[in-house]
Amino acid sequence: MQHYPVLEDFDDPSFDPFMSDEAIFGSMVDPWTPLAELRRKGSVHERLYHPFLGMPPDASRPEMPPILVLGFEEAYEVLNTPAIFHQGYMHNLGVTFGHTLSVMNAPEHTRYRRILQRAFLPQVVAKWGETLVEPVIDELLGKFEKRGEADLVDEFTQHYPFGIIYRQLGLPPEQATLFHKMAISQTVYWAFPDKAKEASRKLGVFFAELVEQRKREPGGPDDLIAIMLNADVEGEGMPDDVIISFLRQLVNAAGDTTFRMTSCLLAALLENPDQYAAVRDDRSLILHAIEEGLRWEGPVLVQDRIAVTETELAGVKIPAGAYVEVVAGAANRDESKFPDPDLFDVYRSNKTSHLGFSRGPHICVGQHLARVEMTRALNAIFDRLPNLRLDPDKPRPVIRGVSLRRPDHIHVKFDPVT
Repeated sequence: MQHYPVLEDFDDPSFDPFMSDEAIFGSMVDPWTPLAELRRKGSVHERLYHPFLGMPPDASRPEMPPILVLGFEEAYEVLNTPAIFHQGYMHNLGVTFGHTLSVMNAPEHTRYRRILQRAFLPQVVAKWGETLVEPVIDELLGKFEKRGEADLVDEFTQHYPFGIIYRQLGLPPEQATLFHKMAISQTVYWAFPDKAKEASRKLGVFFAELVEQRKREPGGPDDLIAIMLNADVEGEGMPDDVIISFLRQLVNAAGDTTFRMTSCLLAALLENPDQYAAVRDDRSLILHAIEEGLRWEGPVLVQDRIAVTETELAGVKIPAGAYVEVVAGAANRDESKFPDPDLFDVYRSNKTSHLGFSRGPHICVGQHLARVEMTRALNAIFDRLPNLRLDPDKPRPVIRGVSLRRPDHIHVKFDPVT
């Protein structure tokens, strides 16, 4: 029998990061109108993102000249020019997640990303679809498919990607709830720095013990830690501190974002029943729907960079050391790139041009798994929840947020399975 380390709770176990979602990430329903109005005045501005939308500034942000990038072409240029625009996450993600890919620059980033990508090869991800993803879907849908009504957020999307991660890591079920709580707590650094640091420290201890345990007792073929320990490029593997940092970030990078993406996509389709029916009846449109969902409501609205040399963008001089906020959400709704950008349209011709998974060398390493998870979720919902529609007697889904977005609820009715 395998020995599992025990994750330690907060010194104050009553702390609940889930109650702080709107306080941390914002409750704004429509950031798109003010962002579009500002973009029409210029694609690049000398100002901060959060205060522009009425939220407090990030107190953890270093004192640097602020630059806000709203246009698609300018955002694309920043993300694809890593020699000028380095990663800007050392002051937040670097503190809580540690030495992860998100805070690395070339050549270190290039080296470790090549190794980590071996753990997410298409053939590996495809197998996970069968062995990890489908059992989670079956378990979650099985709890309510005979009822004829559900809240797809509370009962499906909020648990779906995390259940997959627990299986990837081989976590014992009794620790799953605490693990989720501690992992999410790392993201509240700017509001609760002490809690975020405490969560980071205790997860670091837990993962260090888990990595050592897997060195002694490797898991099965789906064990992500074992895959990472064995992954190498030209004989070079990943040091333990990089693996531990990646594992700290995993729930947030692969779980929280996928939960939000899937929730927003389902809300968009159900609010457009003609498109829902079209995708349900022609499954080749599923990938079209996913890409349009990533454009329309991508997982992370803002991506941070730091200009390491003086440069110019859209006629605006950017000094060396500037803190550059690339508002990918605004860029994905730039009317010069996407006509009628506020419309959700699975038939949009250039939807794959989005910045939902970023671009350049830091494009999301888990993007293929996220697409597999959303594809299988949609197929299962189409097959197992017939005649799915929004519940007319309950509030419609409302997507909120300033930095990360999601609907609180998706109340639905369907024909119960007999």
